[in-house]
Parts: sequence; structure tokens; C-alpha cells
Amino acid sequence: MTAPLLSVRDVTKRFGGLVAIDRLSLELERNAVLGLIGPNGSGKTTFFNVLTGLYPVDGGALEFDGRDITGLSPQAVYRAGVARTFQRSRLALPLSIFDNIMVGNHMRLHQGLWFNLVQRRRFRAQFEENVEHARELVQVFDPPLAHRLFEAVGGLPMIDRRRIEICRALISRPKLLLLDEPSAGMTRDETHRLMDDILEVKQRFRELTIIIIEHHMDVIERITDRCVVLNFGRKIAEGAYQEVAADRQVREAYLGAA
Repeated sequence: MTAPLLSVRDVTKRFGGLVAIDRLSLELERNAVLGLIGPNGSGKTTFFNVLTGLYPVDGGALEFDGRDITGLSPQAVYRAGVARTFQRSRLALPLSIFDNIMVGNHMRLHQGLWFNLVQRRRFRAQFEENVEHARELVQVFDPPLAHRLFEAVGGLPMIDRRRIEICRALISRPKLLLLDEPSAGMTRDETHRLMDDILEVKQRFRELTIIIIEHHMDVIERITDRCVVLNFGRKIAEGAYQEVAADRQVREAYLGAA
């Protein structure tokens, strides 16, 4: 059997006396889409922050693609092949679509003064290659938008901003993509369209594995292979959406059932 892409073993994160993640364990198979769900404050985004090195763990271990990444810096986790989006937009609104996407590609860019000033032909070739790569990514989401790469993102609707944020994460060619509430701030129709986009991404990039945090259960049901449910930092259920949705603990904690 193929080893899982991600193994989380008894991971704990505390903030003073608050246990935000309580001995969380899970395994994520390659090329799967995992839904991470639970009520507000259940530890979902905290888990993303621990996994990507923004927060140090207080216990347990993280293994990614056969490598122990426990305690690595965000830069090292990124270089290992983990990219993410954030619930709140991190786009630089005055900058162009292309500039915002390239922020996510710094691992692959030659950025030295000598290269930029002296090796002009190589610099131009790199620039043109990156423009084409960015255009191909945006094309997956919205073909007309792919021809507007040098427009400022501040003039774009929310759905296009979310698309650009996902493109920025994908530009580094990650093995694992973390999506933190990608539908936040969008209408129901926009959410449906963005989920179509994510399914298209999964179809195009067959080696990509995804974890998505999302509060819209119809989204989770539609695009995930498996779900993990957190409550007060603990995993209370795991399985296919229909299984966890029928679980009494899940319904009491998250779906509002008595």
C-alpha cells in the first residue's frame, strides 16, 4: 500500500490554559480531498496554522511525504510542498493579478540583483515563462480573466479574488493545497461556481491533494472524499460525508440537531 501523504499523530496546541487542538490524529491519502469541518472555534484554522509552521506544536508529530516536518518554519513547510489560502483575503489590491500570483512563486524565482540587472535575457525569459504559467492557471478558473493579468485585483469581484488566491497557492506546484473557507464573503451562486472550479483543479492536477475548511455542508458533500469533524479541538468523527452527517455527536455539535 502507498504511504499516506500526511500523517498527524497526537498533535496538541495550547494557548495558555486553552487547548485549541487536543491530541489530533489523522492520515491523508494522496490525491484525496479531505473536508475539515466543525463549529467556529473548534480548531480548524489552528490546525492549518500548526501544519504550515505558523504555530509551533506543543505535542505530537507531523509527517509529510515521508518527512518529519514537526517544528519546521513556514518557509521550510512551503518548500516541502504545502501551500494554502486564508479565510481573510491576503491579496495586495493595488497590484496586478500577475503580481499577486507571483508572490506565491518566490521559491522558483531568481531574485538576485546580479540576475535582474545583468542577465537581462534570462530575466526576460523567466518573466515570459511565469506569465504563461500564471495565464494557464487562471484559464482553469475563468478564461476571460486569463487575458487580464496586468489589471489590479482591487477591481475584481470577490469570486475572482478567491480564484486568484487559489492560483497564487497553486503557482508553486504544491503537493498539498489547504483551502481555508474559500467561499467566505461570496453569494451562494458564486460559491457553487467556485466549487466547480475546485473540482476542475482536482481533475487537471491529478497529483494534488486538498484539505478544505468549509461551513457550507453542500460544498463538503459535493467535493470531498472524506471528512474529519472537530469540536473543542478534538476529532469527534471521521468518514464519508453521509456517515459523519448522520453521527449524533456531529449533529449536536455542528448541524444543530438536538
